[in-house]
Amino acid sequence: MPRVLHIEDDPANRLLVRKLLSPAGYEVIDAVDGIEGIRKARSERPDLVLIDIAIPGLDGYEVTLRLRAEPHLQGVPIVAITAEGDRDTSLSVGCDGFVQKPIDARSFATTLNGFVAGYRERMSPSAEGRHLRLQSQRIVAHLERKIEELSEANTKLTELDRARKQFYRNVSHELATPMTPIVGYIKLLGDGELGVLSSQQHKALKAVDECVHRLRWLIDNLLDVTGIETNRLSFFYRPYDFNEMVRMSVERHRPEFEKAGLRLAMEASGTPLLGSGDADRLARALDHLLNNAAKFSPRGGVVGVRVRRLSSGHFELCVADAGSGVPTGAAERIFDPFYQVDGSPTRSHGGVGVGLAVVRGVARGHGGDVRVVSPCSEKIGGVLLEGAAFYLMVSEKAPGGTAVAK
Repeated sequence: MPRVLHIEDDPANRLLVRKLLSPAGYEVIDAVDGIEGIRKARSERPDLVLIDIAIPGLDGYEVTLRLRAEPHLQGVPIVAITAEGDRDTSLSVGCDGFVQKPIDARSFATTLNGFVAGYRERMSPSAEGRHLRLQSQRIVAHLERKIEELSEANTKLTELDRARKQFYRNVSHELATPMTPIVGYIKLLGDGELGVLSSQQHKALKAVDECVHRLRWLIDNLLDVTGIETNRLSFFYRPYDFNEMVRMSVERHRPEFEKAGLRLAMEASGTPLLGSGDADRLARALDHLLNNAAKFSPRGGVVGVRVRRLSSGHFELCVADAGSGVPTGAAERIFDPFYQVDGSPTRSHGGVGVGLAVVRGVARGHGGDVRVVSPCSEKIGGVLLEGAAFYLMVSEKAPGGTAVAK
């Protein structure tokens, strides 16, 4: 059964061609524009290509020139089928035939049979050269217009991106400012500095404190990610023990993991891992990795944490889980700010999609990076974990003093 690739943006015309060719024994493959037509010509290997000249984006002439450069399409007939195109120009750019719209339904299939059998329309070399030069000039003018459009669009996108970053920064600071007295007064109330509270009031205040803590965590994350995007995230490097920093972070999260029915398995060096870095920012990065592992681990599962020194002069932190893993194709994008695999309002996990972006910014601010392997095969604390494993690497000797993320 001969395969015909029909490149046409009008659905009525596509339907008509299919109705005329299917009864004649052809398999018809549709493409709605030039880019899709080129892609399908490469993948579907048609026996004949029908192309409308007046298609959006790349027009039929430009698509024909591109298809003629494909080695596996050498010898495959390309027939222009159009109401607006020019026969001589169509033949000069590489078409083997020209069918004028409206189609003659009685002879259409027979005409295409001839092209599949080897028939080709020809024109004189002199006329072909003249039309090809004119078409080349038209294509150059078309490309100039497209370059101008892309340049203008890129300028607008750059301005929008700059405005977006500034908006997030301003909003984060505006939210952070009133948080200071809120946190202060909650502490004063909780400590009884403003009067004795009843048990019900203490319970209500505890619930408010938990909400404020989550809100403060969100604001700090927004401040961090905008700092990374605007190259304003500061690091305060000083001597620290990477092993102890991880141990303290894990212990902080242990009650939350136990509440969620999860077990923490840890492997750490028996000796201190002394280095130079911003222990506070690294601890926040580990918080994000542990929160991420907890969100995607099934109840009753295990989250593994392993710390070690690499021969490259880096410390490596591995956080692995036994969850469903990272979907194919999302392994790189999950480190982009505000990206979430499921970003719908009905998603099963909370957050705004900045945690892993912060982790990457902190890692790179310490001369390292972060990567994910999923599915993984990590044995930590005697438990085989096959969900996702995140590997955070930081240099042992980050520069001293204060630095800003670049």
